[in-house]
Amino acid sequence: MPVLLLNDHDVRARLDAPTAVRAVRAALLAAHEGGLHAPARVHAELGGGDLVFTAGQLRTEKLFGFRAYDTLVGAEQLVAVWGTDDGRLRAVVHGDELGPRRTGAIGAVAVDAAANPGPVRLGLIGAGTQAWTQLWAIRSVRQLNEVTVASRRPERAEAFARRAAEELGVAVRAVRTAEEAVRDRDVVVVATNSAVPVLEADWVSPGTHVTTLGPKTVAHHEVPPALVDRADVLFTDSPAQAAAYDEPHIFPTARMTALAAILSGTALGRTSPDQITVFCSVGLAGTEVAVAAALCERV
Repeated sequence: MPVLLLNDHDVRARLDAPTAVRAVRAALLAAHEGGLHAPARVHAELGGGDLVFTAGQLRTEKLFGFRAYDTLVGAEQLVAVWGTDDGRLRAVVHGDELGPRRTGAIGAVAVDAAANPGPVRLGLIGAGTQAWTQLWAIRSVRQLNEVTVASRRPERAEAFARRAAEELGVAVRAVRTAEEAVRDRDVVVVATNSAVPVLEADWVSPGTHVTTLGPKTVAHHEVPPALVDRADVLFTDSPAQAAAYDEPHIFPTARMTALAAILSGTALGRTSPDQITVFCSVGLAGTEVAVAAALCERV
């Protein structure tokens, strides 16, 4: 059987949000139960940047593989998947679509696990690829009653809203300030590259779930340190990866619960409607292999 070679067009055309969310949820639970072996990232220093590898083995699915990306020139990413039963290379996915969609699916699983039940009012800070894939995935797990988006460049927020209507059939309202996007929301997604906070902790209403995707170290952080003081539940997809940052994490990693533990019921998530939950997305290694494998099944 020939190796599947897939690109961004294939990902956009063939990978739907429910498939990605199911694959990620299963991989998270497998990691918790010992069925996914996923070590922390490996950095190969190249002079002026790194080649970074994340790898994982899904024992039940009899698959293993890796993702490679760089911090040198921003080259397209690559995900490779092998079978453990025969050692055959099953698929290679190259391009920039699979990684963000995997991250979007992780965010959707976190929202479904920690946000208050029922339809949600969603606020997005950031109008780039990561914000887009969060919206793409979250709409598959929750009904969206109202969506707002704010960007440092208002024209990008307006373009985001138009695209959401055209491609997803989701009504999104572009707002002028981050505060407008955050106040009175059930779910807030912060997806920026900002090295300084783009919101204030007291903008977050009781009962809100917050996902942070951008910089989260002491030196560079898109959300304020004061947010941890307001968080009743602080969790991440990989406590090991959160603790392995080169710089100390802005939030105390000792307080972080694993998303998979909440999913499995072995750790508490939200226990009352007024609690604030904060999810620190770090990208559990191996989940991209799971999503690539699910895409291959669809193809």
